[in-house]
Amino acid sequence: MHWGEEHLSGRSSTGERLAGINALTSPAFCPDSKQPELKHAAVKILKAELPWSLLAAAWLPQDRALAAAQALRALMPSFAFASCVPFGTGAALSSGVAERTGVLFRAAAHEAVPDALLQQIEELLGLASPETLRYADVRHGQRRAARLLRTGGEGREAHLEGFLLGGDIRAEAWIKALLQDQLPAQAYGRQLLRPGATAPVGIAARGKTICSCFGVTETAIGEQLTRCTGNDRERLVALQGALKCGTNCGSCIPELQRMVRASAPETAEVAP
Repeated sequence: MHWGEEHLSGRSSTGERLAGINALTSPAFCPDSKQPELKHAAVKILKAELPWSLLAAAWLPQDRALAAAQALRALMPSFAFASCVPFGTGAALSSGVAERTGVLFRAAAHEAVPDALLQQIEELLGLASPETLRYADVRHGQRRAARLLRTGGEGREAHLEGFLLGGDIRAEAWIKALLQDQLPAQAYGRQLLRPGATAPVGIAARGKTICSCFGVTETAIGEQLTRCTGNDRERLVALQGALKCGTNCGSCIPELQRMVRASAPETAEVAP
């Protein structure tokens, strides 16, 4: 709710620049905390007619991630809608793998943007390399790029390091999980450039993230709950002890409680 133009940018229907989500509310704010007067704001919501979409994301070295994000934010005013956010730290902490930093850039426009702008975004996300696979259909405003990183010898394992989807971004349904969950991608090859919401190879995704602080997903929580016993409170405590979810900021506790209740074992009826 505090995000301003650092992470979110756009333009109104009249072309006016908007400074993030707070542009929808009253300009009044607390003089001490600077928190906006969100609880007394009436808003009207209309569907944004922005048919051309963009989604780009990549893992980057930590010393480059901040600079890349800042440079991407400078490009955000070029779109009718744009957001630029980091990802990766929480997931790394909970899974025990080496900490990594990622940057995700999402945008939308009334029509396809110039190729030069997309090339800038690719360069900032490390996609301007000979290893990057590419597809472009300028006439229809379609552009896709994917970079694989291989480790080891011949027939070695590969992981997706970055991608860009311009125009048709339905592949987000599977390619985003492939990147963020660092799933094996050696079986994909040029199929990474395939459009559509159906993955060319089956993906065992981690599921949506419930606890952002520690990167704990819905799938991990569901699996852990099958091993928790006792009443709802005891099962919640056991879940938090095992995965740490809900032990930091606490904003996910209502969702955890709902999942605990929904997965409660059935109690056998006792005959009178």
